[in-house]
Amino acid sequence: MSAQPITTDVPPDHVTIEIDGQQTFAPKGSMIIQAADRIGVPIPRFCYHEKLPIAANCRMCMVEVEMGGRPMPKPQPACATPVADGMKIFTQSQRALSAQRNVMEFLLINHPLDCPICDQGGECELQDLSMGYGRSVSRFVERKRTIPDENLGPLVETEMTRCIQCTRCIRVMSEVAGTYELGGMERGERLQIGTYVGKPLMSELSGNVIDVCPVGALTNKPFRFKARAWELIARESIGYHDALGSNLWLHTRRGEVLRSVPRDNEAINECWLSDRDRYSHEGLKAADRATMPMIRRNGELVETTWAEALAFVADLLRESGGDVGALVAPLTSSEEGHLLARLLRGLGSDAIDHRLRQTDFSDAPRATAFETPFAALEKAGAVLLIGCHPRNELPLLNHRLRKAARAGARVYVINPLDLEFNFDVAGKHIAKPHAMVDFVLGLARAANDAGHLPASSSLAKELTRATANESAKDWIAGLSDAGVSAVILGEVAVQHAEASWLRAAAKFIARVTGSGFNEIPAGANAIGLADAGLAPQKDGRDVAAMLASPPKNLIVYQAGSADFAEPSAFEKARSEAGFYVYMGAYACAGVRSKAHAVLPIGLPPEIDASYTNIDGTVQTLSAAARLPGDARPGWKVLRALGSALALDGFGFTEIDEVRAQMGKAPIATGAGDAEPRTSPASSPYTFERITTTAIYRADAVLRRSPALNAHPLTRGAMAILNPVDAGKLGLQGGDRVRVEDTVLPAASDAAVPEGAVWIEAGYAEVAGLPGPGAALTIARASA
Repeated sequence: MSAQPITTDVPPDHVTIEIDGQQTFAPKGSMIIQAADRIGVPIPRFCYHEKLPIAANCRMCMVEVEMGGRPMPKPQPACATPVADGMKIFTQSQRALSAQRNVMEFLLINHPLDCPICDQGGECELQDLSMGYGRSVSRFVERKRTIPDENLGPLVETEMTRCIQCTRCIRVMSEVAGTYELGGMERGERLQIGTYVGKPLMSELSGNVIDVCPVGALTNKPFRFKARAWELIARESIGYHDALGSNLWLHTRRGEVLRSVPRDNEAINECWLSDRDRYSHEGLKAADRATMPMIRRNGELVETTWAEALAFVADLLRESGGDVGALVAPLTSSEEGHLLARLLRGLGSDAIDHRLRQTDFSDAPRATAFETPFAALEKAGAVLLIGCHPRNELPLLNHRLRKAARAGARVYVINPLDLEFNFDVAGKHIAKPHAMVDFVLGLARAANDAGHLPASSSLAKELTRATANESAKDWIAGLSDAGVSAVILGEVAVQHAEASWLRAAAKFIARVTGSGFNEIPAGANAIGLADAGLAPQKDGRDVAAMLASPPKNLIVYQAGSADFAEPSAFEKARSEAGFYVYMGAYACAGVRSKAHAVLPIGLPPEIDASYTNIDGTVQTLSAAARLPGDARPGWKVLRALGSALALDGFGFTEIDEVRAQMGKAPIATGAGDAEPRTSPASSPYTFERITTTAIYRADAVLRRSPALNAHPLTRGAMAILNPVDAGKLGLQGGDRVRVEDTVLPAASDAAVPEGAVWIEAGYAEVAGLPGPGAALTIARASA
């Protein structure tokens, strides 16, 4: 028999290596530890993390390496030794094990033996590996070093004496958060990890240092001393404070959520988690949680049974004659949204909306999935941000954009504030909200001049008045020439008083340049609620119409005044309602003083629900936490209410039956064209309002999280002016200003353009002010 040719399946740009006698291949330039991980060969490590740059400073991953039949003179760190063709690696040889044991002995020299009181005990990498590689008796008898702890703020607790200087935390803050807030000081055994300046961590991703710390040096401050790892049950869940839907684990004990940690999903959050998703669970235990159904009797709100409360609500809704409206928080699940829409339309009303912070409805806006897959944004060659502050709105979107920028992507920014980005931008234009629209239309004009015509006659007419400068032409060329490009509309654009113009121009720019058009949905489940029909379909009233002319009967679902563009208009509407039903988790002072009925329902961690994220991915979760008191899942309350009203489609018993009913609602067709533009009135004392939502005040749960509200990013209500304007008003440090009828602390910041005032939404103190883009009169308040 003739010899057969030997074929190999080694892919291109790969090399053949052998690990503990097992032959495999690995990409050229990759490290030994990566090849070992791929085939399941364990190598101990502390400093190595697959998502972080290689540091090679713990030396725990030492292995024996042989090249060309000759062993290397010393064991090599597997995390920093590139593979080579024909290389043989031994992870269990005597030399490798001896090196690993010696490294472990050095690491334990100064480490305190405080496992019984360490929060990391039971899930500590050092503790685990010391069982396999540590000596039974320490040969070190000298005094151990101690390091003073540093206050890193309300989220991260420090015990730096436990630190083994793996530098994972430093690399997370520099590479992932992009804020460079941690670093190493001193050298040798004096090396310490700290902030240099003694200030708390300001990053919106700072909690990730807890996950990567292999010892108990950095731990979860709100969780500290609450429970041991083996007492907790891990439940799959998702984040519900933005439209990304980050995957996470809720760690519960006896039905109470004690902490949240990330759950790996490369397409969504990788292995990271924003601080608001990590710490918001504290808001579930707020003092004003609604725990019992209540109805108003003789002017007093009193607790009652579910049967009586539902009968009370059903009787009054039955008599509504169709004059009923529903205002729904965008963190509501798709099942609840579907049932609410069915309930309202069963009562003969189409006045229902979840777009609570939007002000311009002339083009019938509807939340839709990103055209550019979220994970693909880090591969983009060019990105245009319009009215967007990704660090606040979607912290992990900012992380993807940072990776793209560091890989060479050109990022262009049009904003009303000169916000701080943690990556380089190729160009930016900062202008007041109204002028910001002019520049976006100028970009569209540059695309129009290149021979592309808009489909909208209104836009075509407006472009004849727009001016395209050289930078606009360069930006259009940059987007067009990039292999993958994206246009992203953020919070300021979506909630802008002229959002329809921004949306029309941005869509035109995206079409002309071959970019994906991506509008960040306003809320965790805006896409799912839009699909469920939770918006007026034909001639129904949107939120603006309902607040301008309130329905006689008003249902408010999980929403509070701080969730609206104009909180004062909402307060007026619910005060004037003949019958106001609150279905939600919190019975705050406003609810207790005005509601005629309170039906307590659960929040996302406490119910079975589904949410649609910015990729259009439907994520289903199961109840992880125990409902407080006599609260019920919202879908069950709506089922009972629909049955009490004898409406069709409420004869189900399981949530899967609700999901079987659901389908995408038809897209409403509005005027299609934006309203004609007008210039805002101005005077020496009038300032155009710039509105952003405070990062930790975006919804009812966040507003009740003690740790997040103690964070420096929650700075409180204030009016921030350009230093030039502050000087004209004679303002000095500590002064206050009168904004319309509201008195606020004043501050100055060059990030604010002249003639504008930046007032964050989400605080009760600014509830009486007009919404985004309003002209506000400001004067120095008398002492």
